[in-house]
Amino acid sequence: MMETFRKKQHHLYYEPSLSQGITIGMTTRNGGKSAYPKHAFNMARYIDDVPEYITQHQEVLAHEIGFERAQWVFPIQTHEDKVIEIFAQNKGQNIQDLSKDVLYGVDGMYTYEKNILLTMCYADCVPVYFYSAKYHFIALAHAGWRGTVKQIVHRVITQFPYDLKELQVVIGPATSNSYEINEEILNQFKQLPIDEKRYIEQRGPGCYGIDLKYANHLLCEHYGVPAQNITMTEYTTTEHLDLFFSYRIEKGNTGRMLAFIGQK
Repeated sequence: MMETFRKKQHHLYYEPSLSQGITIGMTTRNGGKSAYPKHAFNMARYIDDVPEYITQHQEVLAHEIGFERAQWVFPIQTHEDKVIEIFAQNKGQNIQDLSKDVLYGVDGMYTYEKNILLTMCYADCVPVYFYSAKYHFIALAHAGWRGTVKQIVHRVITQFPYDLKELQVVIGPATSNSYEINEEILNQFKQLPIDEKRYIEQRGPGCYGIDLKYANHLLCEHYGVPAQNITMTEYTTTEHLDLFFSYRIEKGNTGRMLAFIGQK
């Protein structure tokens, strides 16, 4: 598979979407002011960092991608499967300061409105982007193992009431199948309507490696998105530490990337 994410300054962008007026991307880890480690481009306000550094990183990215910070929306993620629609009045929420009274417990967002940038933070979990230029639809899901088990991608797909041949799905940088789960978690994945043998391998007694990116790919296919409409990056957070933060590899002492999708 030819890689379709391209590097540009402080972020990667998904090249095919640009011709359709859609901006898709994820920030990278270097060239910032945070100490996670030195000169990290951390984008999360909810970790122990200097708030002004986050603001400055936001301003840098805003300039690079052409979406002002006032157009961004950021939810408080809790590894659940709540998906909500975003409107113009949500622009700017949780960008300068976080509030648990605003967009709390949201791990999926979608909108049909233009000039809105949907954003969420990641450091191993799977960013799943959805878009249809024809119907002016964009969406973003945060799928860690819990979100994948809860099939958050299905919750997003059900918000698109048109022919799924018109829906494109992009699966962004996330952990590789070096991510390990135990028997208890494996049994939860066995309840999904996809064959776990296609994305889970046994490593040892009670120890399994899981490819969360591919699991979400299979779920999108299962719920009707044509395979040719689904793109999955080869980038992984756990194996490309020169580009990405990895919560698992760095044992939590790290920053977060920002995944984003918007339409002009």
